[in-house]
Amino acid sequence: MKDQTSLPKETAEIYLRLEQYSDIFSDFDIRSYRERALSIDFIEEIKRAASGMDKGGIELMLHIPEKDRNEAEEATIKERLAAHFKRHYYLLSAEKRRVMKLGITMVVLGIMCMILATFVVFKDPTQNLWLSFLVVFLEPAAWFLLWEGMDQIIFNSKNVNPDLNFYKKMFYSRDRIYFKSY
Repeated sequence: MKDQTSLPKETAEIYLRLEQYSDIFSDFDIRSYRERALSIDFIEEIKRAASGMDKGGIELMLHIPEKDRNEAEEATIKERLAAHFKRHYYLLSAEKRRVMKLGITMVVLGIMCMILATFVVFKDPTQNLWLSFLVVFLEPAAWFLLWEGMDQIIFNSKNVNPDLNFYKKMFYSRDRIYFKSY
């Protein structure tokens, strides 16, 4: 018997009815199922179905006509779906880290420019053209870097969240993809 602590408390199920295995893949890609690109419509349908499922795991139930079922192809498709979810989860995680790192770097540079501008102001920039130029240059740069960095951290990093959350759910549910007959 499986350890109950490792299972999610709630498992949501997504049921999709397919006419054939190729409904999962792009119509324009003629490669084998192992290499073929997934259909945007298929992914969007899973996203739509998973959008209200916040807690616990997800089971993806793909219903295929019984006469068309092929266990070898199903195993290949499961691997392909799991690889897709894993790849996109890692790509989006890296994208979010990149945006956060950029934002933090900009904020730190903005604060450093403010500190430098403060030191220049205490040296009385009215007496020296170079110091006057530094104040004119550093103050707007400091505010720009600070606010743009905060924009990256607060808003732009959140733009990635819907897709990241979807792929995170599907990545952790990659072992719960099932094929059923109808």
